[in-house]
This record gives sequence, structure tokens and C-alpha cells, in this order.
Amino acid sequence: MKRQKMDTHLERALTLGTWVVILLVWVAATRSEGLSSHILPSPQQVWRALVQIMQEGYNQISLWQHLGDSFIRLFGSLFLAIITAIPLGLLSGFFPKFRAIIDSLVQFYRPIPPLAYYALLILWMGIEDGSKITLLYLAAFAPVYIACVAAVSSINRDYVLSAQSLGASQKDVFMKIILPAAMPDIFTGVRTASGFAYTTLVAAEMTAATSGIGWMVIDASRYLKSDVMFVGIILMGITGLLMDGLFILLERKFIFWKGNE
Repeated sequence: MKRQKMDTHLERALTLGTWVVILLVWVAATRSEGLSSHILPSPQQVWRALVQIMQEGYNQISLWQHLGDSFIRLFGSLFLAIITAIPLGLLSGFFPKFRAIIDSLVQFYRPIPPLAYYALLILWMGIEDGSKITLLYLAAFAPVYIACVAAVSSINRDYVLSAQSLGASQKDVFMKIILPAAMPDIFTGVRTASGFAYTTLVAAEMTAATSGIGWMVIDASRYLKSDVMFVGIILMGITGLLMDGLFILLERKFIFWKGNE
């Protein structure tokens, strides 16, 4: 136990040390001669830009509205993907005939980069949030669906047969054996989908939007505001880490049996 705590402290120290080194290299690079602040702004410039955006907003839109618009699109689409992909994935994993209907459709569009069909969505739905939410929904649907199918397919069939031999109904088998056994993999699929949807969101906002963190970065790039670009990129990274950390906490709380099968 003591050795484990020491290893944990060492890992945290290494993580912190890595970021300190990156910050020092950044400061040293910005102090070198011949490097324009338009190419690499200093940490002080980025901090001042963040404070200014927090106080005054960007392009007459507050920072919180930029973040809010991005997260409404993200979590709205992720919610829709979860409530549709999980049932369809579980049914596809449990019933081969149902999988024959759904699986080929998902496997067809899954390898296509989301931005490849984003132009069609804009053409059909305009540049409003509808096209963005649909794009993110499609980006998030496939990872969740595939995780569900794989989770159900990997369940030991002896458990199912044993339950059925004891008189368990198909509903009991599904709710008490298949669903609990599949939940860890499903949660992993949701985490993967959230990350994929977030990267797609940023790209979508950079392509056609009037608000959002991704839009703020691409708009700043048009005017060589590299400090604002750094603010947006750092905010994307921090919010992405926080979101993934939230999923990890939820997984530990609600999927407490993971690893104890």
C-alpha cells in the first residue's frame, strides 16, 4: 500500500513537472529575438487576452455564451446519440436479424470523416445549430453503437444459458445479465464518443458558425490574434479534460463492479 502511494505521488509529480517544463520552454521561446508575438504570444499576453475576453467578451459575445453555445450543441447531440445508440446497439448484439438491418448502415457511414458530409447537412439544414447537432449526433452515434454490440457479443453465453435453464424470461436475462455485463464497455464507448464529438464540434464551428469556442479560434486567426487563438485552444483542452474527468467519476460511481467480473 505504501509503495502504491509513493508511485501515485511520483506520477503526479511527473505530470506536474511536464507542464512546468512546457511552460518554461514557452517563456524562453517568446523571449528569443526574431520571433514575432503574432506567431507565438507569451503566456502573459495569453493571460491578458483571457482576462479581457472574460470581462468584455469576444466579438460582442461573452465568453460564457461562447462556451454555453458549444456545450449545448455537444451535450444535446451526445444525449440524442446515447438514447438511440444504446438501445439499437443492445438489440443488435442480442438479435442477429436486427443487427443485419442496422449494422451495415452504421458500418457504411462510420469511416467517412464527418466534415465530408457536413456540406450536405448545411445545404439541407442551413448553418444554424440543427446541422451542427446532426453532425455531432452522427459522429457520436457510431462509437456508442459499436461498443454496445461488442459488449453484448462478448458476454459469456454460459451465463445466459444457465439463467434460461433456471426459468428466467428473456426480459430477466436482458436486464439482470446482459445489461450489467455490458455497461462497462458501453460507458467506454460513451467516453470515446464524447471526445470524438468534441473534436467534430470544433471543426464544425470553424466551418460555419457565429459563436462557440471553435468559431472564436478561427475568427481570431483571420486577424492574426494569436493570443486569442491560444486562449481558445487552451480552453478547449481544459474543458475536454474536465469533461473526461467527469465521465471517469461517473463510471467509478455507477459502474463500481468494473474489473470485478
